[in-house]
Amino acid sequence: MLYISFFLLYIFSKASFTLDRGFYDYVKLIPRGDRVKNKIKELRELNDMTQQELADNAEVSRQTIISLESGKYNPSILLAFKIARIFGKSIEEVFIFEEE
Repeated sequence: MLYISFFLLYIFSKASFTLDRGFYDYVKLIPRGDRVKNKIKELRELNDMTQQELADNAEVSRQTIISLESGKYNPSILLAFKIARIFGKSIEEVFIFEEE
């Protein structure tokens, strides 16, 4: 049952993720043309939170947070929900989708 849930999450989010806490936790490459900007760094600093603290709360590596803040990767839907909830915001308040 757990595997089916993760498979469905993968299908709906179109993101690749692993169950370990490595660099590629819950992230995917940014597709050409589409960009997702985020306010992670701004919200993290407003809450006096380090990258490591955010990573621990979101159950990902610090490198994942660094990659998200720099815009190198987009979060999966699961990670986007986790980060938004950590800050008490909606996904749309944290992540801004831009199409070309």
